[in-house]
Amino acid sequence: MSGEEILVGYDGSADAAVALNWALDEAGRSGRPVRLAYVFEWLTVTGWIGPGVAPGVWPDEAARQQVEELVRKAADAAADRPGLTVHGEVFDGPPALVLQERSAEAGMLVLGSRGHGGFGGLLAGSTAVSVTAHAHCPVVVVRDGQTATSGPVVVGSDGSESALRALGFAVERAAQRDVPLRVLRAWEPPGDRWVPPDFDPEQVAASERAAAEAELAPWRESFPDVPAEIEAVPGSASSLLVEASRSAQLVVVGSRGRGGLRGMLLGSVSQQLIQHSHCPVAVVRER
Repeated sequence: MSGEEILVGYDGSADAAVALNWALDEAGRSGRPVRLAYVFEWLTVTGWIGPGVAPGVWPDEAARQQVEELVRKAADAAADRPGLTVHGEVFDGPPALVLQERSAEAGMLVLGSRGHGGFGGLLAGSTAVSVTAHAHCPVVVVRDGQTATSGPVVVGSDGSESALRALGFAVERAAQRDVPLRVLRAWEPPGDRWVPPDFDPEQVAASERAAAEAELAPWRESFPDVPAEIEAVPGSASSLLVEASRSAQLVVVGSRGRGGLRGMLLGSVSQQLIQHSHCPVAVVRER
């Protein structure tokens, strides 16, 4: 697989179909090829394999053949879009591990928020957290019903290396979509019990805004046609980003941050976004 390929976790579920459509739209804008990946995990007990596939036990070759046919039909239908190159492939093994390994050869990994079969309980259990935390490329999580194609691209900023990578990813997506960029920089106000005598919230906000502007400056030069707005806001990063997602078409965050985005993947921010964002979420990490 090419390093520019868009890898899509696909199992025939409604959320997987939405993820595939998002990936195809991204491919149409970027010119990248798309690969559907169904991760076939052999079951040792009876269980549901996929849409139209009867329960079975290992080794159920008939079920695998049905899965391969499902993926082939989905890839063929997607390839009907003009100018797109789409392939489908069935992999064997634990879904999280297989997707993590395959992401090393992809430019982007797109997942539905919930699946069945190979992606059962994607967000409810450890699979989504594991894939998002350990993938070797940006991961985009899309939920069924998240079809907004208007609104800005929102990116969380805190000055960390991870956030700077997210900023670059967000600017490129905004340029592709010809929409504004909204840079959201959260900062934590003092606690209720003690406020420093020299604390000036306007001065703190101005300082944070200036820092974000310095980080954005090179991207303004590279993409002068992308309108960019910077907001330095006191409060919880996760709450602010979830709220911002209501009017956005994509929210982008780094895999790990500091300040308002501290411990994002190990704490609550990324999980809150994946669970509660009103638009697709992109988590960008170092390759």
